[in-house]
Amino acid sequence: MIERQTPKAEGYRWPAEWEPHVGTLLSWPHNRESWPGKFEPVPGVYKKLVTALSEVEDVHILAAAGEVLTQAEDLVGHLPNVSIHAIPTNDAWARDHGPSFLKAPQGKPWMAVDWNYNAWGGKYPPWDNDDAVPSRLAEKLGFGRFQPGIVMEGGAVDGNGAGLVLSTTECLLNPNRNPHLSQAETEKYLCDYLCAEKILWLHRGIAGDDTDGHIDELARFVSKNTVLAAYEEDSSDENYEALQENFQELQKLTDQNGQPLEVVPLFMPKPKYQDEQRLPASYCNFYIANGIVIVPQFGDDADEKACDALQQAFPERKIVPIDAIDLVWGLGAFHCISQQIMK
Repeated sequence: MIERQTPKAEGYRWPAEWEPHVGTLLSWPHNRESWPGKFEPVPGVYKKLVTALSEVEDVHILAAAGEVLTQAEDLVGHLPNVSIHAIPTNDAWARDHGPSFLKAPQGKPWMAVDWNYNAWGGKYPPWDNDDAVPSRLAEKLGFGRFQPGIVMEGGAVDGNGAGLVLSTTECLLNPNRNPHLSQAETEKYLCDYLCAEKILWLHRGIAGDDTDGHIDELARFVSKNTVLAAYEEDSSDENYEALQENFQELQKLTDQNGQPLEVVPLFMPKPKYQDEQRLPASYCNFYIANGIVIVPQFGDDADEKACDALQQAFPERKIVPIDAIDLVWGLGAFHCISQQIMK
């Protein structure tokens, strides 16, 4: 076995999501407990997403043998550019249990980072199949793995492809992830394995988010120095204080060259509830694919504003709005269920 250094030491790079994809990874939904009492519409939402993605790039779907595999094949198996792999999962959140794909320097092999996964701090056992996704997928697709040996989820980090990584202290410094690591040690892992120069920290997440403050509900890079940030105007809303704090913090932060970031507000929808539970509905959970941007819609007056903001951020891409109100009952939307495959 080749003795590897860290990805950064070997000259790898963690690309920005808007860079060209080899494809998108999804895990077919099957865990009814993630959408209690409202699972039936969810496969149909996936079909809309897969249909849009398959027009612009390959889509790799994980679906365990049996009914899950059969349903995936029936709904989307006929679409072009769709491959369905008989790999079992515990749940559908591919952003978090999938690997982080890296851009290889010339002459180096295709590699990804295989993080440890513990279902957001041990909240939803079992997670053994989800933790095994990177190794099983590597056998199918043929990439190698860097294994840092720490817990990390894809939704906890966002990058600009040029050395900046954005995360939250509420998530990555939570003792339910890596209690043995200090902030400085956590930053060292992120720099070494996501090939970063600088880690930017926000603090608190939004109401209803069971991930302890994933960044992909709060703030996202849309260029090397521009961030779209969730913004709440209503001072009576329970998200107001945290999002104002995050927005103000972003305005103070600087990029890898010490220059201020451009921070653009992405206005929040009005509160959404299911069975009296506040849902983590945020337009920051958009997904950038080849030539398109998938934007979650919540049946809200702010839906169109979000599409307009993303069209301005990506003028060369087609904006694809898809209703996410059924999906978000699982406490996530399109970014949470997808993982870009880069090479």
